[in-house]
Amino acid sequence: MARAKEQRNGRLEEAMATLLQNQAILVQTQASFVARMSAMDARMDEIDARIGRIEAILMEHSRILAEHTRILEALPEAIREKIGFKPPE
Repeated sequence: MARAKEQRNGRLEEAMATLLQNQAILVQTQASFVARMSAMDARMDEIDARIGRIEAILMEHSRILAEHTRILEALPEAIREKIGFKPPE
C-alpha cells in the first residue's frame, strides 16, 4: 500500500511541476505580447498622425486645383477681352 501512495504523490508532484513550468512560460509569453502590443500601439499612433497630415495636404491640393480650374476656365474669355475680340451678336 505504501508504494501505491508514493506513486500517486510522484505523479501529483510531476503534474504540479509541469503546471508551474507552464505558468512561467505563460507569464513570459504574456509579457512579450504586452510589450509587442505597446510597440504596435505606438506605431499605429504615428501612422494615424501621418495620415492626418497627408489628408490636410490633400485637402489643400484639392483647394488649389479647384482655384486653378476656375482660373483656366476663365482664361479664354479674359484673353478675348484683352485683345478686344467681340463675338458676333
